[in-house]
Amino acid sequence: QVQLVESGGGLVQPGGSLRLSCAASGFTFSTYGMRWYRQAPEKERELVAGISSTGSYTDYADSVKGRFTISRDNAKNTVDLQMNSLKREDTAVYYCNADVAYVKYWGQGTQVTVSS
Repeated sequence: QVQLVESGGGLVQPGGSLRLSCAASGFTFSTYGMRWYRQAPEKERELVAGISSTGSYTDYADSVKGRFTISRDNAKNTVDLQMNSLKREDTAVYYCNADVAYVKYWGQGTQVTVSS
């Protein structure tokens, strides 16, 4: 079965960096695009970044452009999100997502808290 397991969240000061990682299994990872979403308290889940199956195409929400970088390693079945220049408004639970056979799969999420 499809499994997505996120890691790397934590508490960081404003201006700091974190790297999130998502380990995928149960499907042919290299043939699917992957995405990172986030959900802040009392807000809807929003798309943060996406990457094509080969990694040749990436896209970002306007709020994170120039600060976040999504990447993938198809040999290791992982997709990462490098987050730099973090702001308080980046505080949220971050989720890895894959749409496989028309079903949306999610990881359990990892908490990112940006606070001094």
